[in-house]
Amino acid sequence: MLKYLSEYRNKEVCQVLVRRIQSAALKPVRLMEVCGTHTMSISRNGIRDLMPKTVALISGPGCPVCVTSQGEIDRFICLAKQKEVIVATFGDLMRVPGSESSLIQERASGADIRIVYSALDALKIARSHPNQEIVFLGVGFETTAPTIAAAVLEAEKAGVQNFSVISAHKLIPPALKALMENNAVRIDGFICPGHVSVIIGAKAYAPLAETHRVPFVVAGFEPVDVLQAIYMLAKQIESQRATVEIAYRRGVSLEGNVNARQVMYRVFEPCDANWRGLGRIAESGLKFRAEYGRFDGEKRFDLPVFSVSEPQGCSCGDILMGIKSPPQCSLYAETCTPAHPVGPCMVSTEGTCAAYYKYSI
Repeated sequence: MLKYLSEYRNKEVCQVLVRRIQSAALKPVRLMEVCGTHTMSISRNGIRDLMPKTVALISGPGCPVCVTSQGEIDRFICLAKQKEVIVATFGDLMRVPGSESSLIQERASGADIRIVYSALDALKIARSHPNQEIVFLGVGFETTAPTIAAAVLEAEKAGVQNFSVISAHKLIPPALKALMENNAVRIDGFICPGHVSVIIGAKAYAPLAETHRVPFVVAGFEPVDVLQAIYMLAKQIESQRATVEIAYRRGVSLEGNVNARQVMYRVFEPCDANWRGLGRIAESGLKFRAEYGRFDGEKRFDLPVFSVSEPQGCSCGDILMGIKSPPQCSLYAETCTPAHPVGPCMVSTEGTCAAYYKYSI
C-alpha cells in the first residue's frame, strides 16, 4: 500500500506538474476544490504556495458539517435535551456551536450523546437499548447517505422499532449549480470531490459543465492527484474547453456506484434544503420517502424549525462560497481558534479555517 501511495507523493513528479501548470495557466484563474479532504491536502502539502500568481485556489462547500445550517444544529441540540433519547453522531458535530449551546455542552450537562463511526453502530445501540429511542444525526453528502439508508433497511428487516434518523444530508451537484448562478462568486473551474464522485459518477457534472461552460476535473487526494487535476483544468481553460475529466481513475468512473445510489434513493428522495452560506437550494437535500417515514426522527419527535443567522462576525458562509478566505474573517485566529471555535469551519477536520490554521500559522 505504501508503495502505491509513494507514487502519488513523488517529489519529482510534483515538480514536473507544477512546471506544467505554470506553462498552461497564462491568464488569472480561480479554481475551487469541492471537498474538505482536498482542502486539507492542499494546505498540508503546501500546494497553494506552489501555484503561479495566475492560479488562485479557493475552497468551497465541501465540508458536510460546515454546510449544515445553524437551524439544523439547533434542532440537533433540542433533540439531545429530550429524556429517554440517545443521540448518536459523528464526532465532528460535537463541538459545532449552536445559537446557545453545542452537543458537547449538552453531553456535559447530562445528555446521552454517543460518538459513532457509522449508522450501523447507532443501530447496534438501538438493539441493545430497546427501552430507549436512538436517533442518528444523518449529516453528510452522497458518500455517507447510502450507508445510512442501508442501516434503515437493516432496521426494517430486523424489526427494530426504537431507531430513527434525522436526515440533514446534502447533494453536491445542486450546490455547484447554485454557486455558478451566484453573481458574487467567480469560479473558472472545479476540482471535484473524489469520495462523492465514487458514488454519483463523473458524468453527474456534465450538465453543469455544458450549461455554464465551466470545466470539471475529478481528483484524488494525494499531491500528484491534486496537481494533475489543476493542470488538466488549466489546459481546458487555456484551450477554451469546458468538459468533465477524471484525474482519479483508480477510484472514480463515469457511472459511479449504481448500487449505492439505488439503496440511497430507495429510502430517501430529493428535497429543498438549507445550506450554511448558500441559503435554501432546490432539490439539494434528502428526505425520507413516505414508506420509510416511521424512521424519520424529525417526525417522530416533532422538532421545531429554527430560523437563525450566522454568529456575529463569523464569515463561514462567505468562506464556504469562496467569497472570502479564512484570514479575511475578522474573527480568524483571534476570537475564533480550534480551542474556541465560533463557526463550524474552524471545528471540523475538513473545515477550511481549521486547515488554514493548522498548516499556515
